[in-house]
Amino acid sequence: MSTTLRMTAFGLALLSTLFLLLATCTDCWMVNADDSLEVSHKCRGLWRECVTNMQDGVRTCDQYDSILADHSVKIVVTRILMITADLLAGLALATLVLGLDCIKFLKEDPCVKLKMCYGAGVVLSIGSVLGLLGSVWYAVDVYMERAMLVSHNIFLGVHYDFGWSCWLGMAGSTGCLVASVLLTCCLY
Repeated sequence: MSTTLRMTAFGLALLSTLFLLLATCTDCWMVNADDSLEVSHKCRGLWRECVTNMQDGVRTCDQYDSILADHSVKIVVTRILMITADLLAGLALATLVLGLDCIKFLKEDPCVKLKMCYGAGVVLSIGSVLGLLGSVWYAVDVYMERAMLVSHNIFLGVHYDFGWSCWLGMAGSTGCLVASVLLTCCLY
């Protein structure tokens, strides 16, 4: 039972860590949600803003000039939280690999391997909370920005909704949280 649980947690942690990495690197955290006839598809991400022409499929991206300067708090905080979540999930995944029974590292001491899996679960839970905070922070800020414009009857021509990168970040963080629960609560 313990081996099956560890392998299940490893598979879920691996998939969720990949989701977190993809969410951090991709550029579609916000998408335009205009109800009029669309000629272009706009995505805003943590690192750049891209526009795709719907007629010929040409995509152009504007890279943000700097990492920290002249950006909203939403982007800077989300970047910090997502990068930290990625690093912690990667560290937890490496520790979890060493704690698996099928790896020959410390094969003669199963108690240490069990502690490594537990430690990986704790680190994974911290990373998942940070990833959820970053994703939800960004989503709430997008929602509040949109609600403020609607409440003041301001229409700028384009308004944004949550993009697939934001949803991917939430899914990856939730998967890491479930894997950490399997490793910390169910393993003992």
